[in-house]
Amino acid sequence: MADVKKTALVIMAAGIGSRYKNGIKQLAPVGPEGELIMDYSIRDAIDAGFDKVVFIIRRDLEEEFKRVIGSRVEQQIKVEYAFQELEDLPEGFVCPPERTKPWGTGQAVLAAKKILSEPFAVINADDYYGKEAYRLVHAFLLQDQPADGFLHICMAGFRLGNTLSDNGTVTRGICRIQEGCLTGIRETKNISRTADGAGEKRSDGQIYPLDLNSLVSMNMWGLTPDFLDSLEAGFIDFLNEHAGESEPKEFLLPIFIDRLIRENKVRVEVLETKDSWFGVTYKEDLPAVISSFKKLTEAGVYPRGLYRQQVTVCDD
Repeated sequence: MADVKKTALVIMAAGIGSRYKNGIKQLAPVGPEGELIMDYSIRDAIDAGFDKVVFIIRRDLEEEFKRVIGSRVEQQIKVEYAFQELEDLPEGFVCPPERTKPWGTGQAVLAAKKILSEPFAVINADDYYGKEAYRLVHAFLLQDQPADGFLHICMAGFRLGNTLSDNGTVTRGICRIQEGCLTGIRETKNISRTADGAGEKRSDGQIYPLDLNSLVSMNMWGLTPDFLDSLEAGFIDFLNEHAGESEPKEFLLPIFIDRLIRENKVRVEVLETKDSWFGVTYKEDLPAVISSFKKLTEAGVYPRGLYRQQVTVCDD
């Protein structure tokens, strides 16, 4: 019998310490028993069939992260850690002494290159994506892709109307899609709900209507080890281009993938999910997120107490 492919979930959590002052203890609990958003993400990944979790964190938060989060997740699924560091650059490059801002999500994923030999999904630590997205991405990662000279990856596409905040504007990557594949992403700022649905406020002060059913990227990707080789080459190109600039720029995963699309090097299958995205963009969002997880628990989507039901971990 053929071996079943192993799959990994990569959680980008290196930015936690900068977004939540005083470290990861300030991550807001959202579940009935104090669960964090990423606890639900990991549960959904386990249910979908993922075999391990890779946390990308800051090295200075390692001890606290493992104590607060990692120790309980390790009882559920195999866990590995990678570290995003300013000084972790390709040979020949040195971090400018004045730079304090991380290099972006592209470098974050590259930090896990040495420990990823299987196809993997990438998510943000503080976003809730829903169960369907994990099932769709996992099924894609198990498929054998054609050897046609293209990189084959996927992206979970969410309906714009399921990703808005009632408490302020948001930025979303609105997707252009042809025959089920991504042809481009337009980063769109200042999106808010309107009487007719949703709209984008532009520099002229006018609000331009947007289709609530438009698919947007929420930074959930299905990637492969081969993609990491291209990502590494892209990071070198990025550093060569921006090394002398005073304003620190970030090497962002969606922008790099958009570049590969324009260069006709990649095929990105868009997997539409009708689940709602949750996140705490504004502090005023928190009560609604807590209420949503309470309803999901009461409906039986999740057990009360995610960690009461242990999963046997296999290290093979």
